[in-house]
Amino acid sequence: MENYLEINRNSWNAKVEPHLKSDFYFVEDFINGRNSLNSIELALLGDVKGKEILHLQCHFGQDSISLSRMGAKVTGIDLSDKAIAAAKDLAQKCGSPTEFIVSDLYGLPNVLDQKFDIVFTSYGVIGWLPDLEKWAEVISHFLKPGGKFVFVEFHPMVWMFDDEFSFVKYNYFNEKAIVETYEGTYANREAGIKQEYVMWNHPTSDVLNSLLRENLQLISFDEYDWSPYGCFQHNDEFEKGKYRIPQFGNKVPHVFSLVAEKLSNERE
Repeated sequence: MENYLEINRNSWNAKVEPHLKSDFYFVEDFINGRNSLNSIELALLGDVKGKEILHLQCHFGQDSISLSRMGAKVTGIDLSDKAIAAAKDLAQKCGSPTEFIVSDLYGLPNVLDQKFDIVFTSYGVIGWLPDLEKWAEVISHFLKPGGKFVFVEFHPMVWMFDDEFSFVKYNYFNEKAIVETYEGTYANREAGIKQEYVMWNHPTSDVLNSLLRENLQLISFDEYDWSPYGCFQHNDEFEKGKYRIPQFGNKVPHVFSLVAEKLSNERE
């Protein structure tokens, strides 16, 4: 869809205000020092002190600011102008030097001229992108030789089902754009917003192959039978901060992660 960026920008702009007020994003606690990053990505990122990090699709910047608090020099980007405005305001309240840029992911090379030690993105990000080949190109473009891409995402299997997880509704493969309208938001289902959105499902093979074709060497790939977010219609918090879809239990992956390294012999 040619106008998917406009539709999704409007959708994410509408989410910013209810998200800022939601318990899901715990903004007051965050301003007071709480780290928004989860155990999965913290383990993959390791010591980021002194590292230059590009955070793709950063929403209103909590993870970007958390990385800055850990000693990194961070640039966060998002297509939502309202989210980036909120991110800059949040960074000011936190006394953080984190930089933020309004840009859709594919257009970022046109507005940012820098290379990074780490490119990071996580949770609910690639579904908004129609083309993972272009996604991988952008990641490779911004990584220094030897730099690392750190990625955590919901497993494509969970996106196959209806909201109640009662039947398979969507194709596992990227068959076509999914155009739907939602009421509320994952962070507050009672929020008084109704927005159209455009998404795509991406199989794990497309994720891996797109990165491999861009001179990125896979260092690790893991799947998890839980999610750090209770953001689905039904959630079972079986341990503190660990959620499962009750119908699935521990039988299916909920999240996957990977780390890939930019090879130094970059193809021209």
